[in-house]
Amino acid sequence: MRPYKQSNIPLAKELRKNMTPWEKKLWYQFLNRYPVRFQRQKAIDRFIVDFYCAKAKLVIELDGSQHYDEAQIRLDQARTRYFQSLGLAVVRYTNADVNLRFAAVCEDILRRLPLEGKLSPEVTDEVVTEDDIG
Repeated sequence: MRPYKQSNIPLAKELRKNMTPWEKKLWYQFLNRYPVRFQRQKAIDRFIVDFYCAKAKLVIELDGSQHYDEAQIRLDQARTRYFQSLGLAVVRYTNADVNLRFAAVCEDILRRLPLEGKLSPEVTDEVVTEDDIG
């Protein structure tokens, strides 16, 4: 089990209750169906990651428009380097990737996981709106 900051647990629980439409899509249409366990809004040290697979040592982050700001890009890069120093792989997808290229995102994740291609949920590039999810 990865160390975490105890004070992040209430925030992680709140984030799980209030997932973005793109997080919901990736979770409900793909990650929670995969035979290798994923956790959503997982506290790791002082951070909370969008999705985490301990078996694959994989962090998945979904980036919205706030991640395009130069200062945020630098923070995200530092955060990624930190996770890599813990032996974790980090992959980032934009919200647009999840919404418009969902099958490609899922296939990319599959390539990074144990049991690659042996049991994959059916995925499509169907565009899902917040009203569809929520």
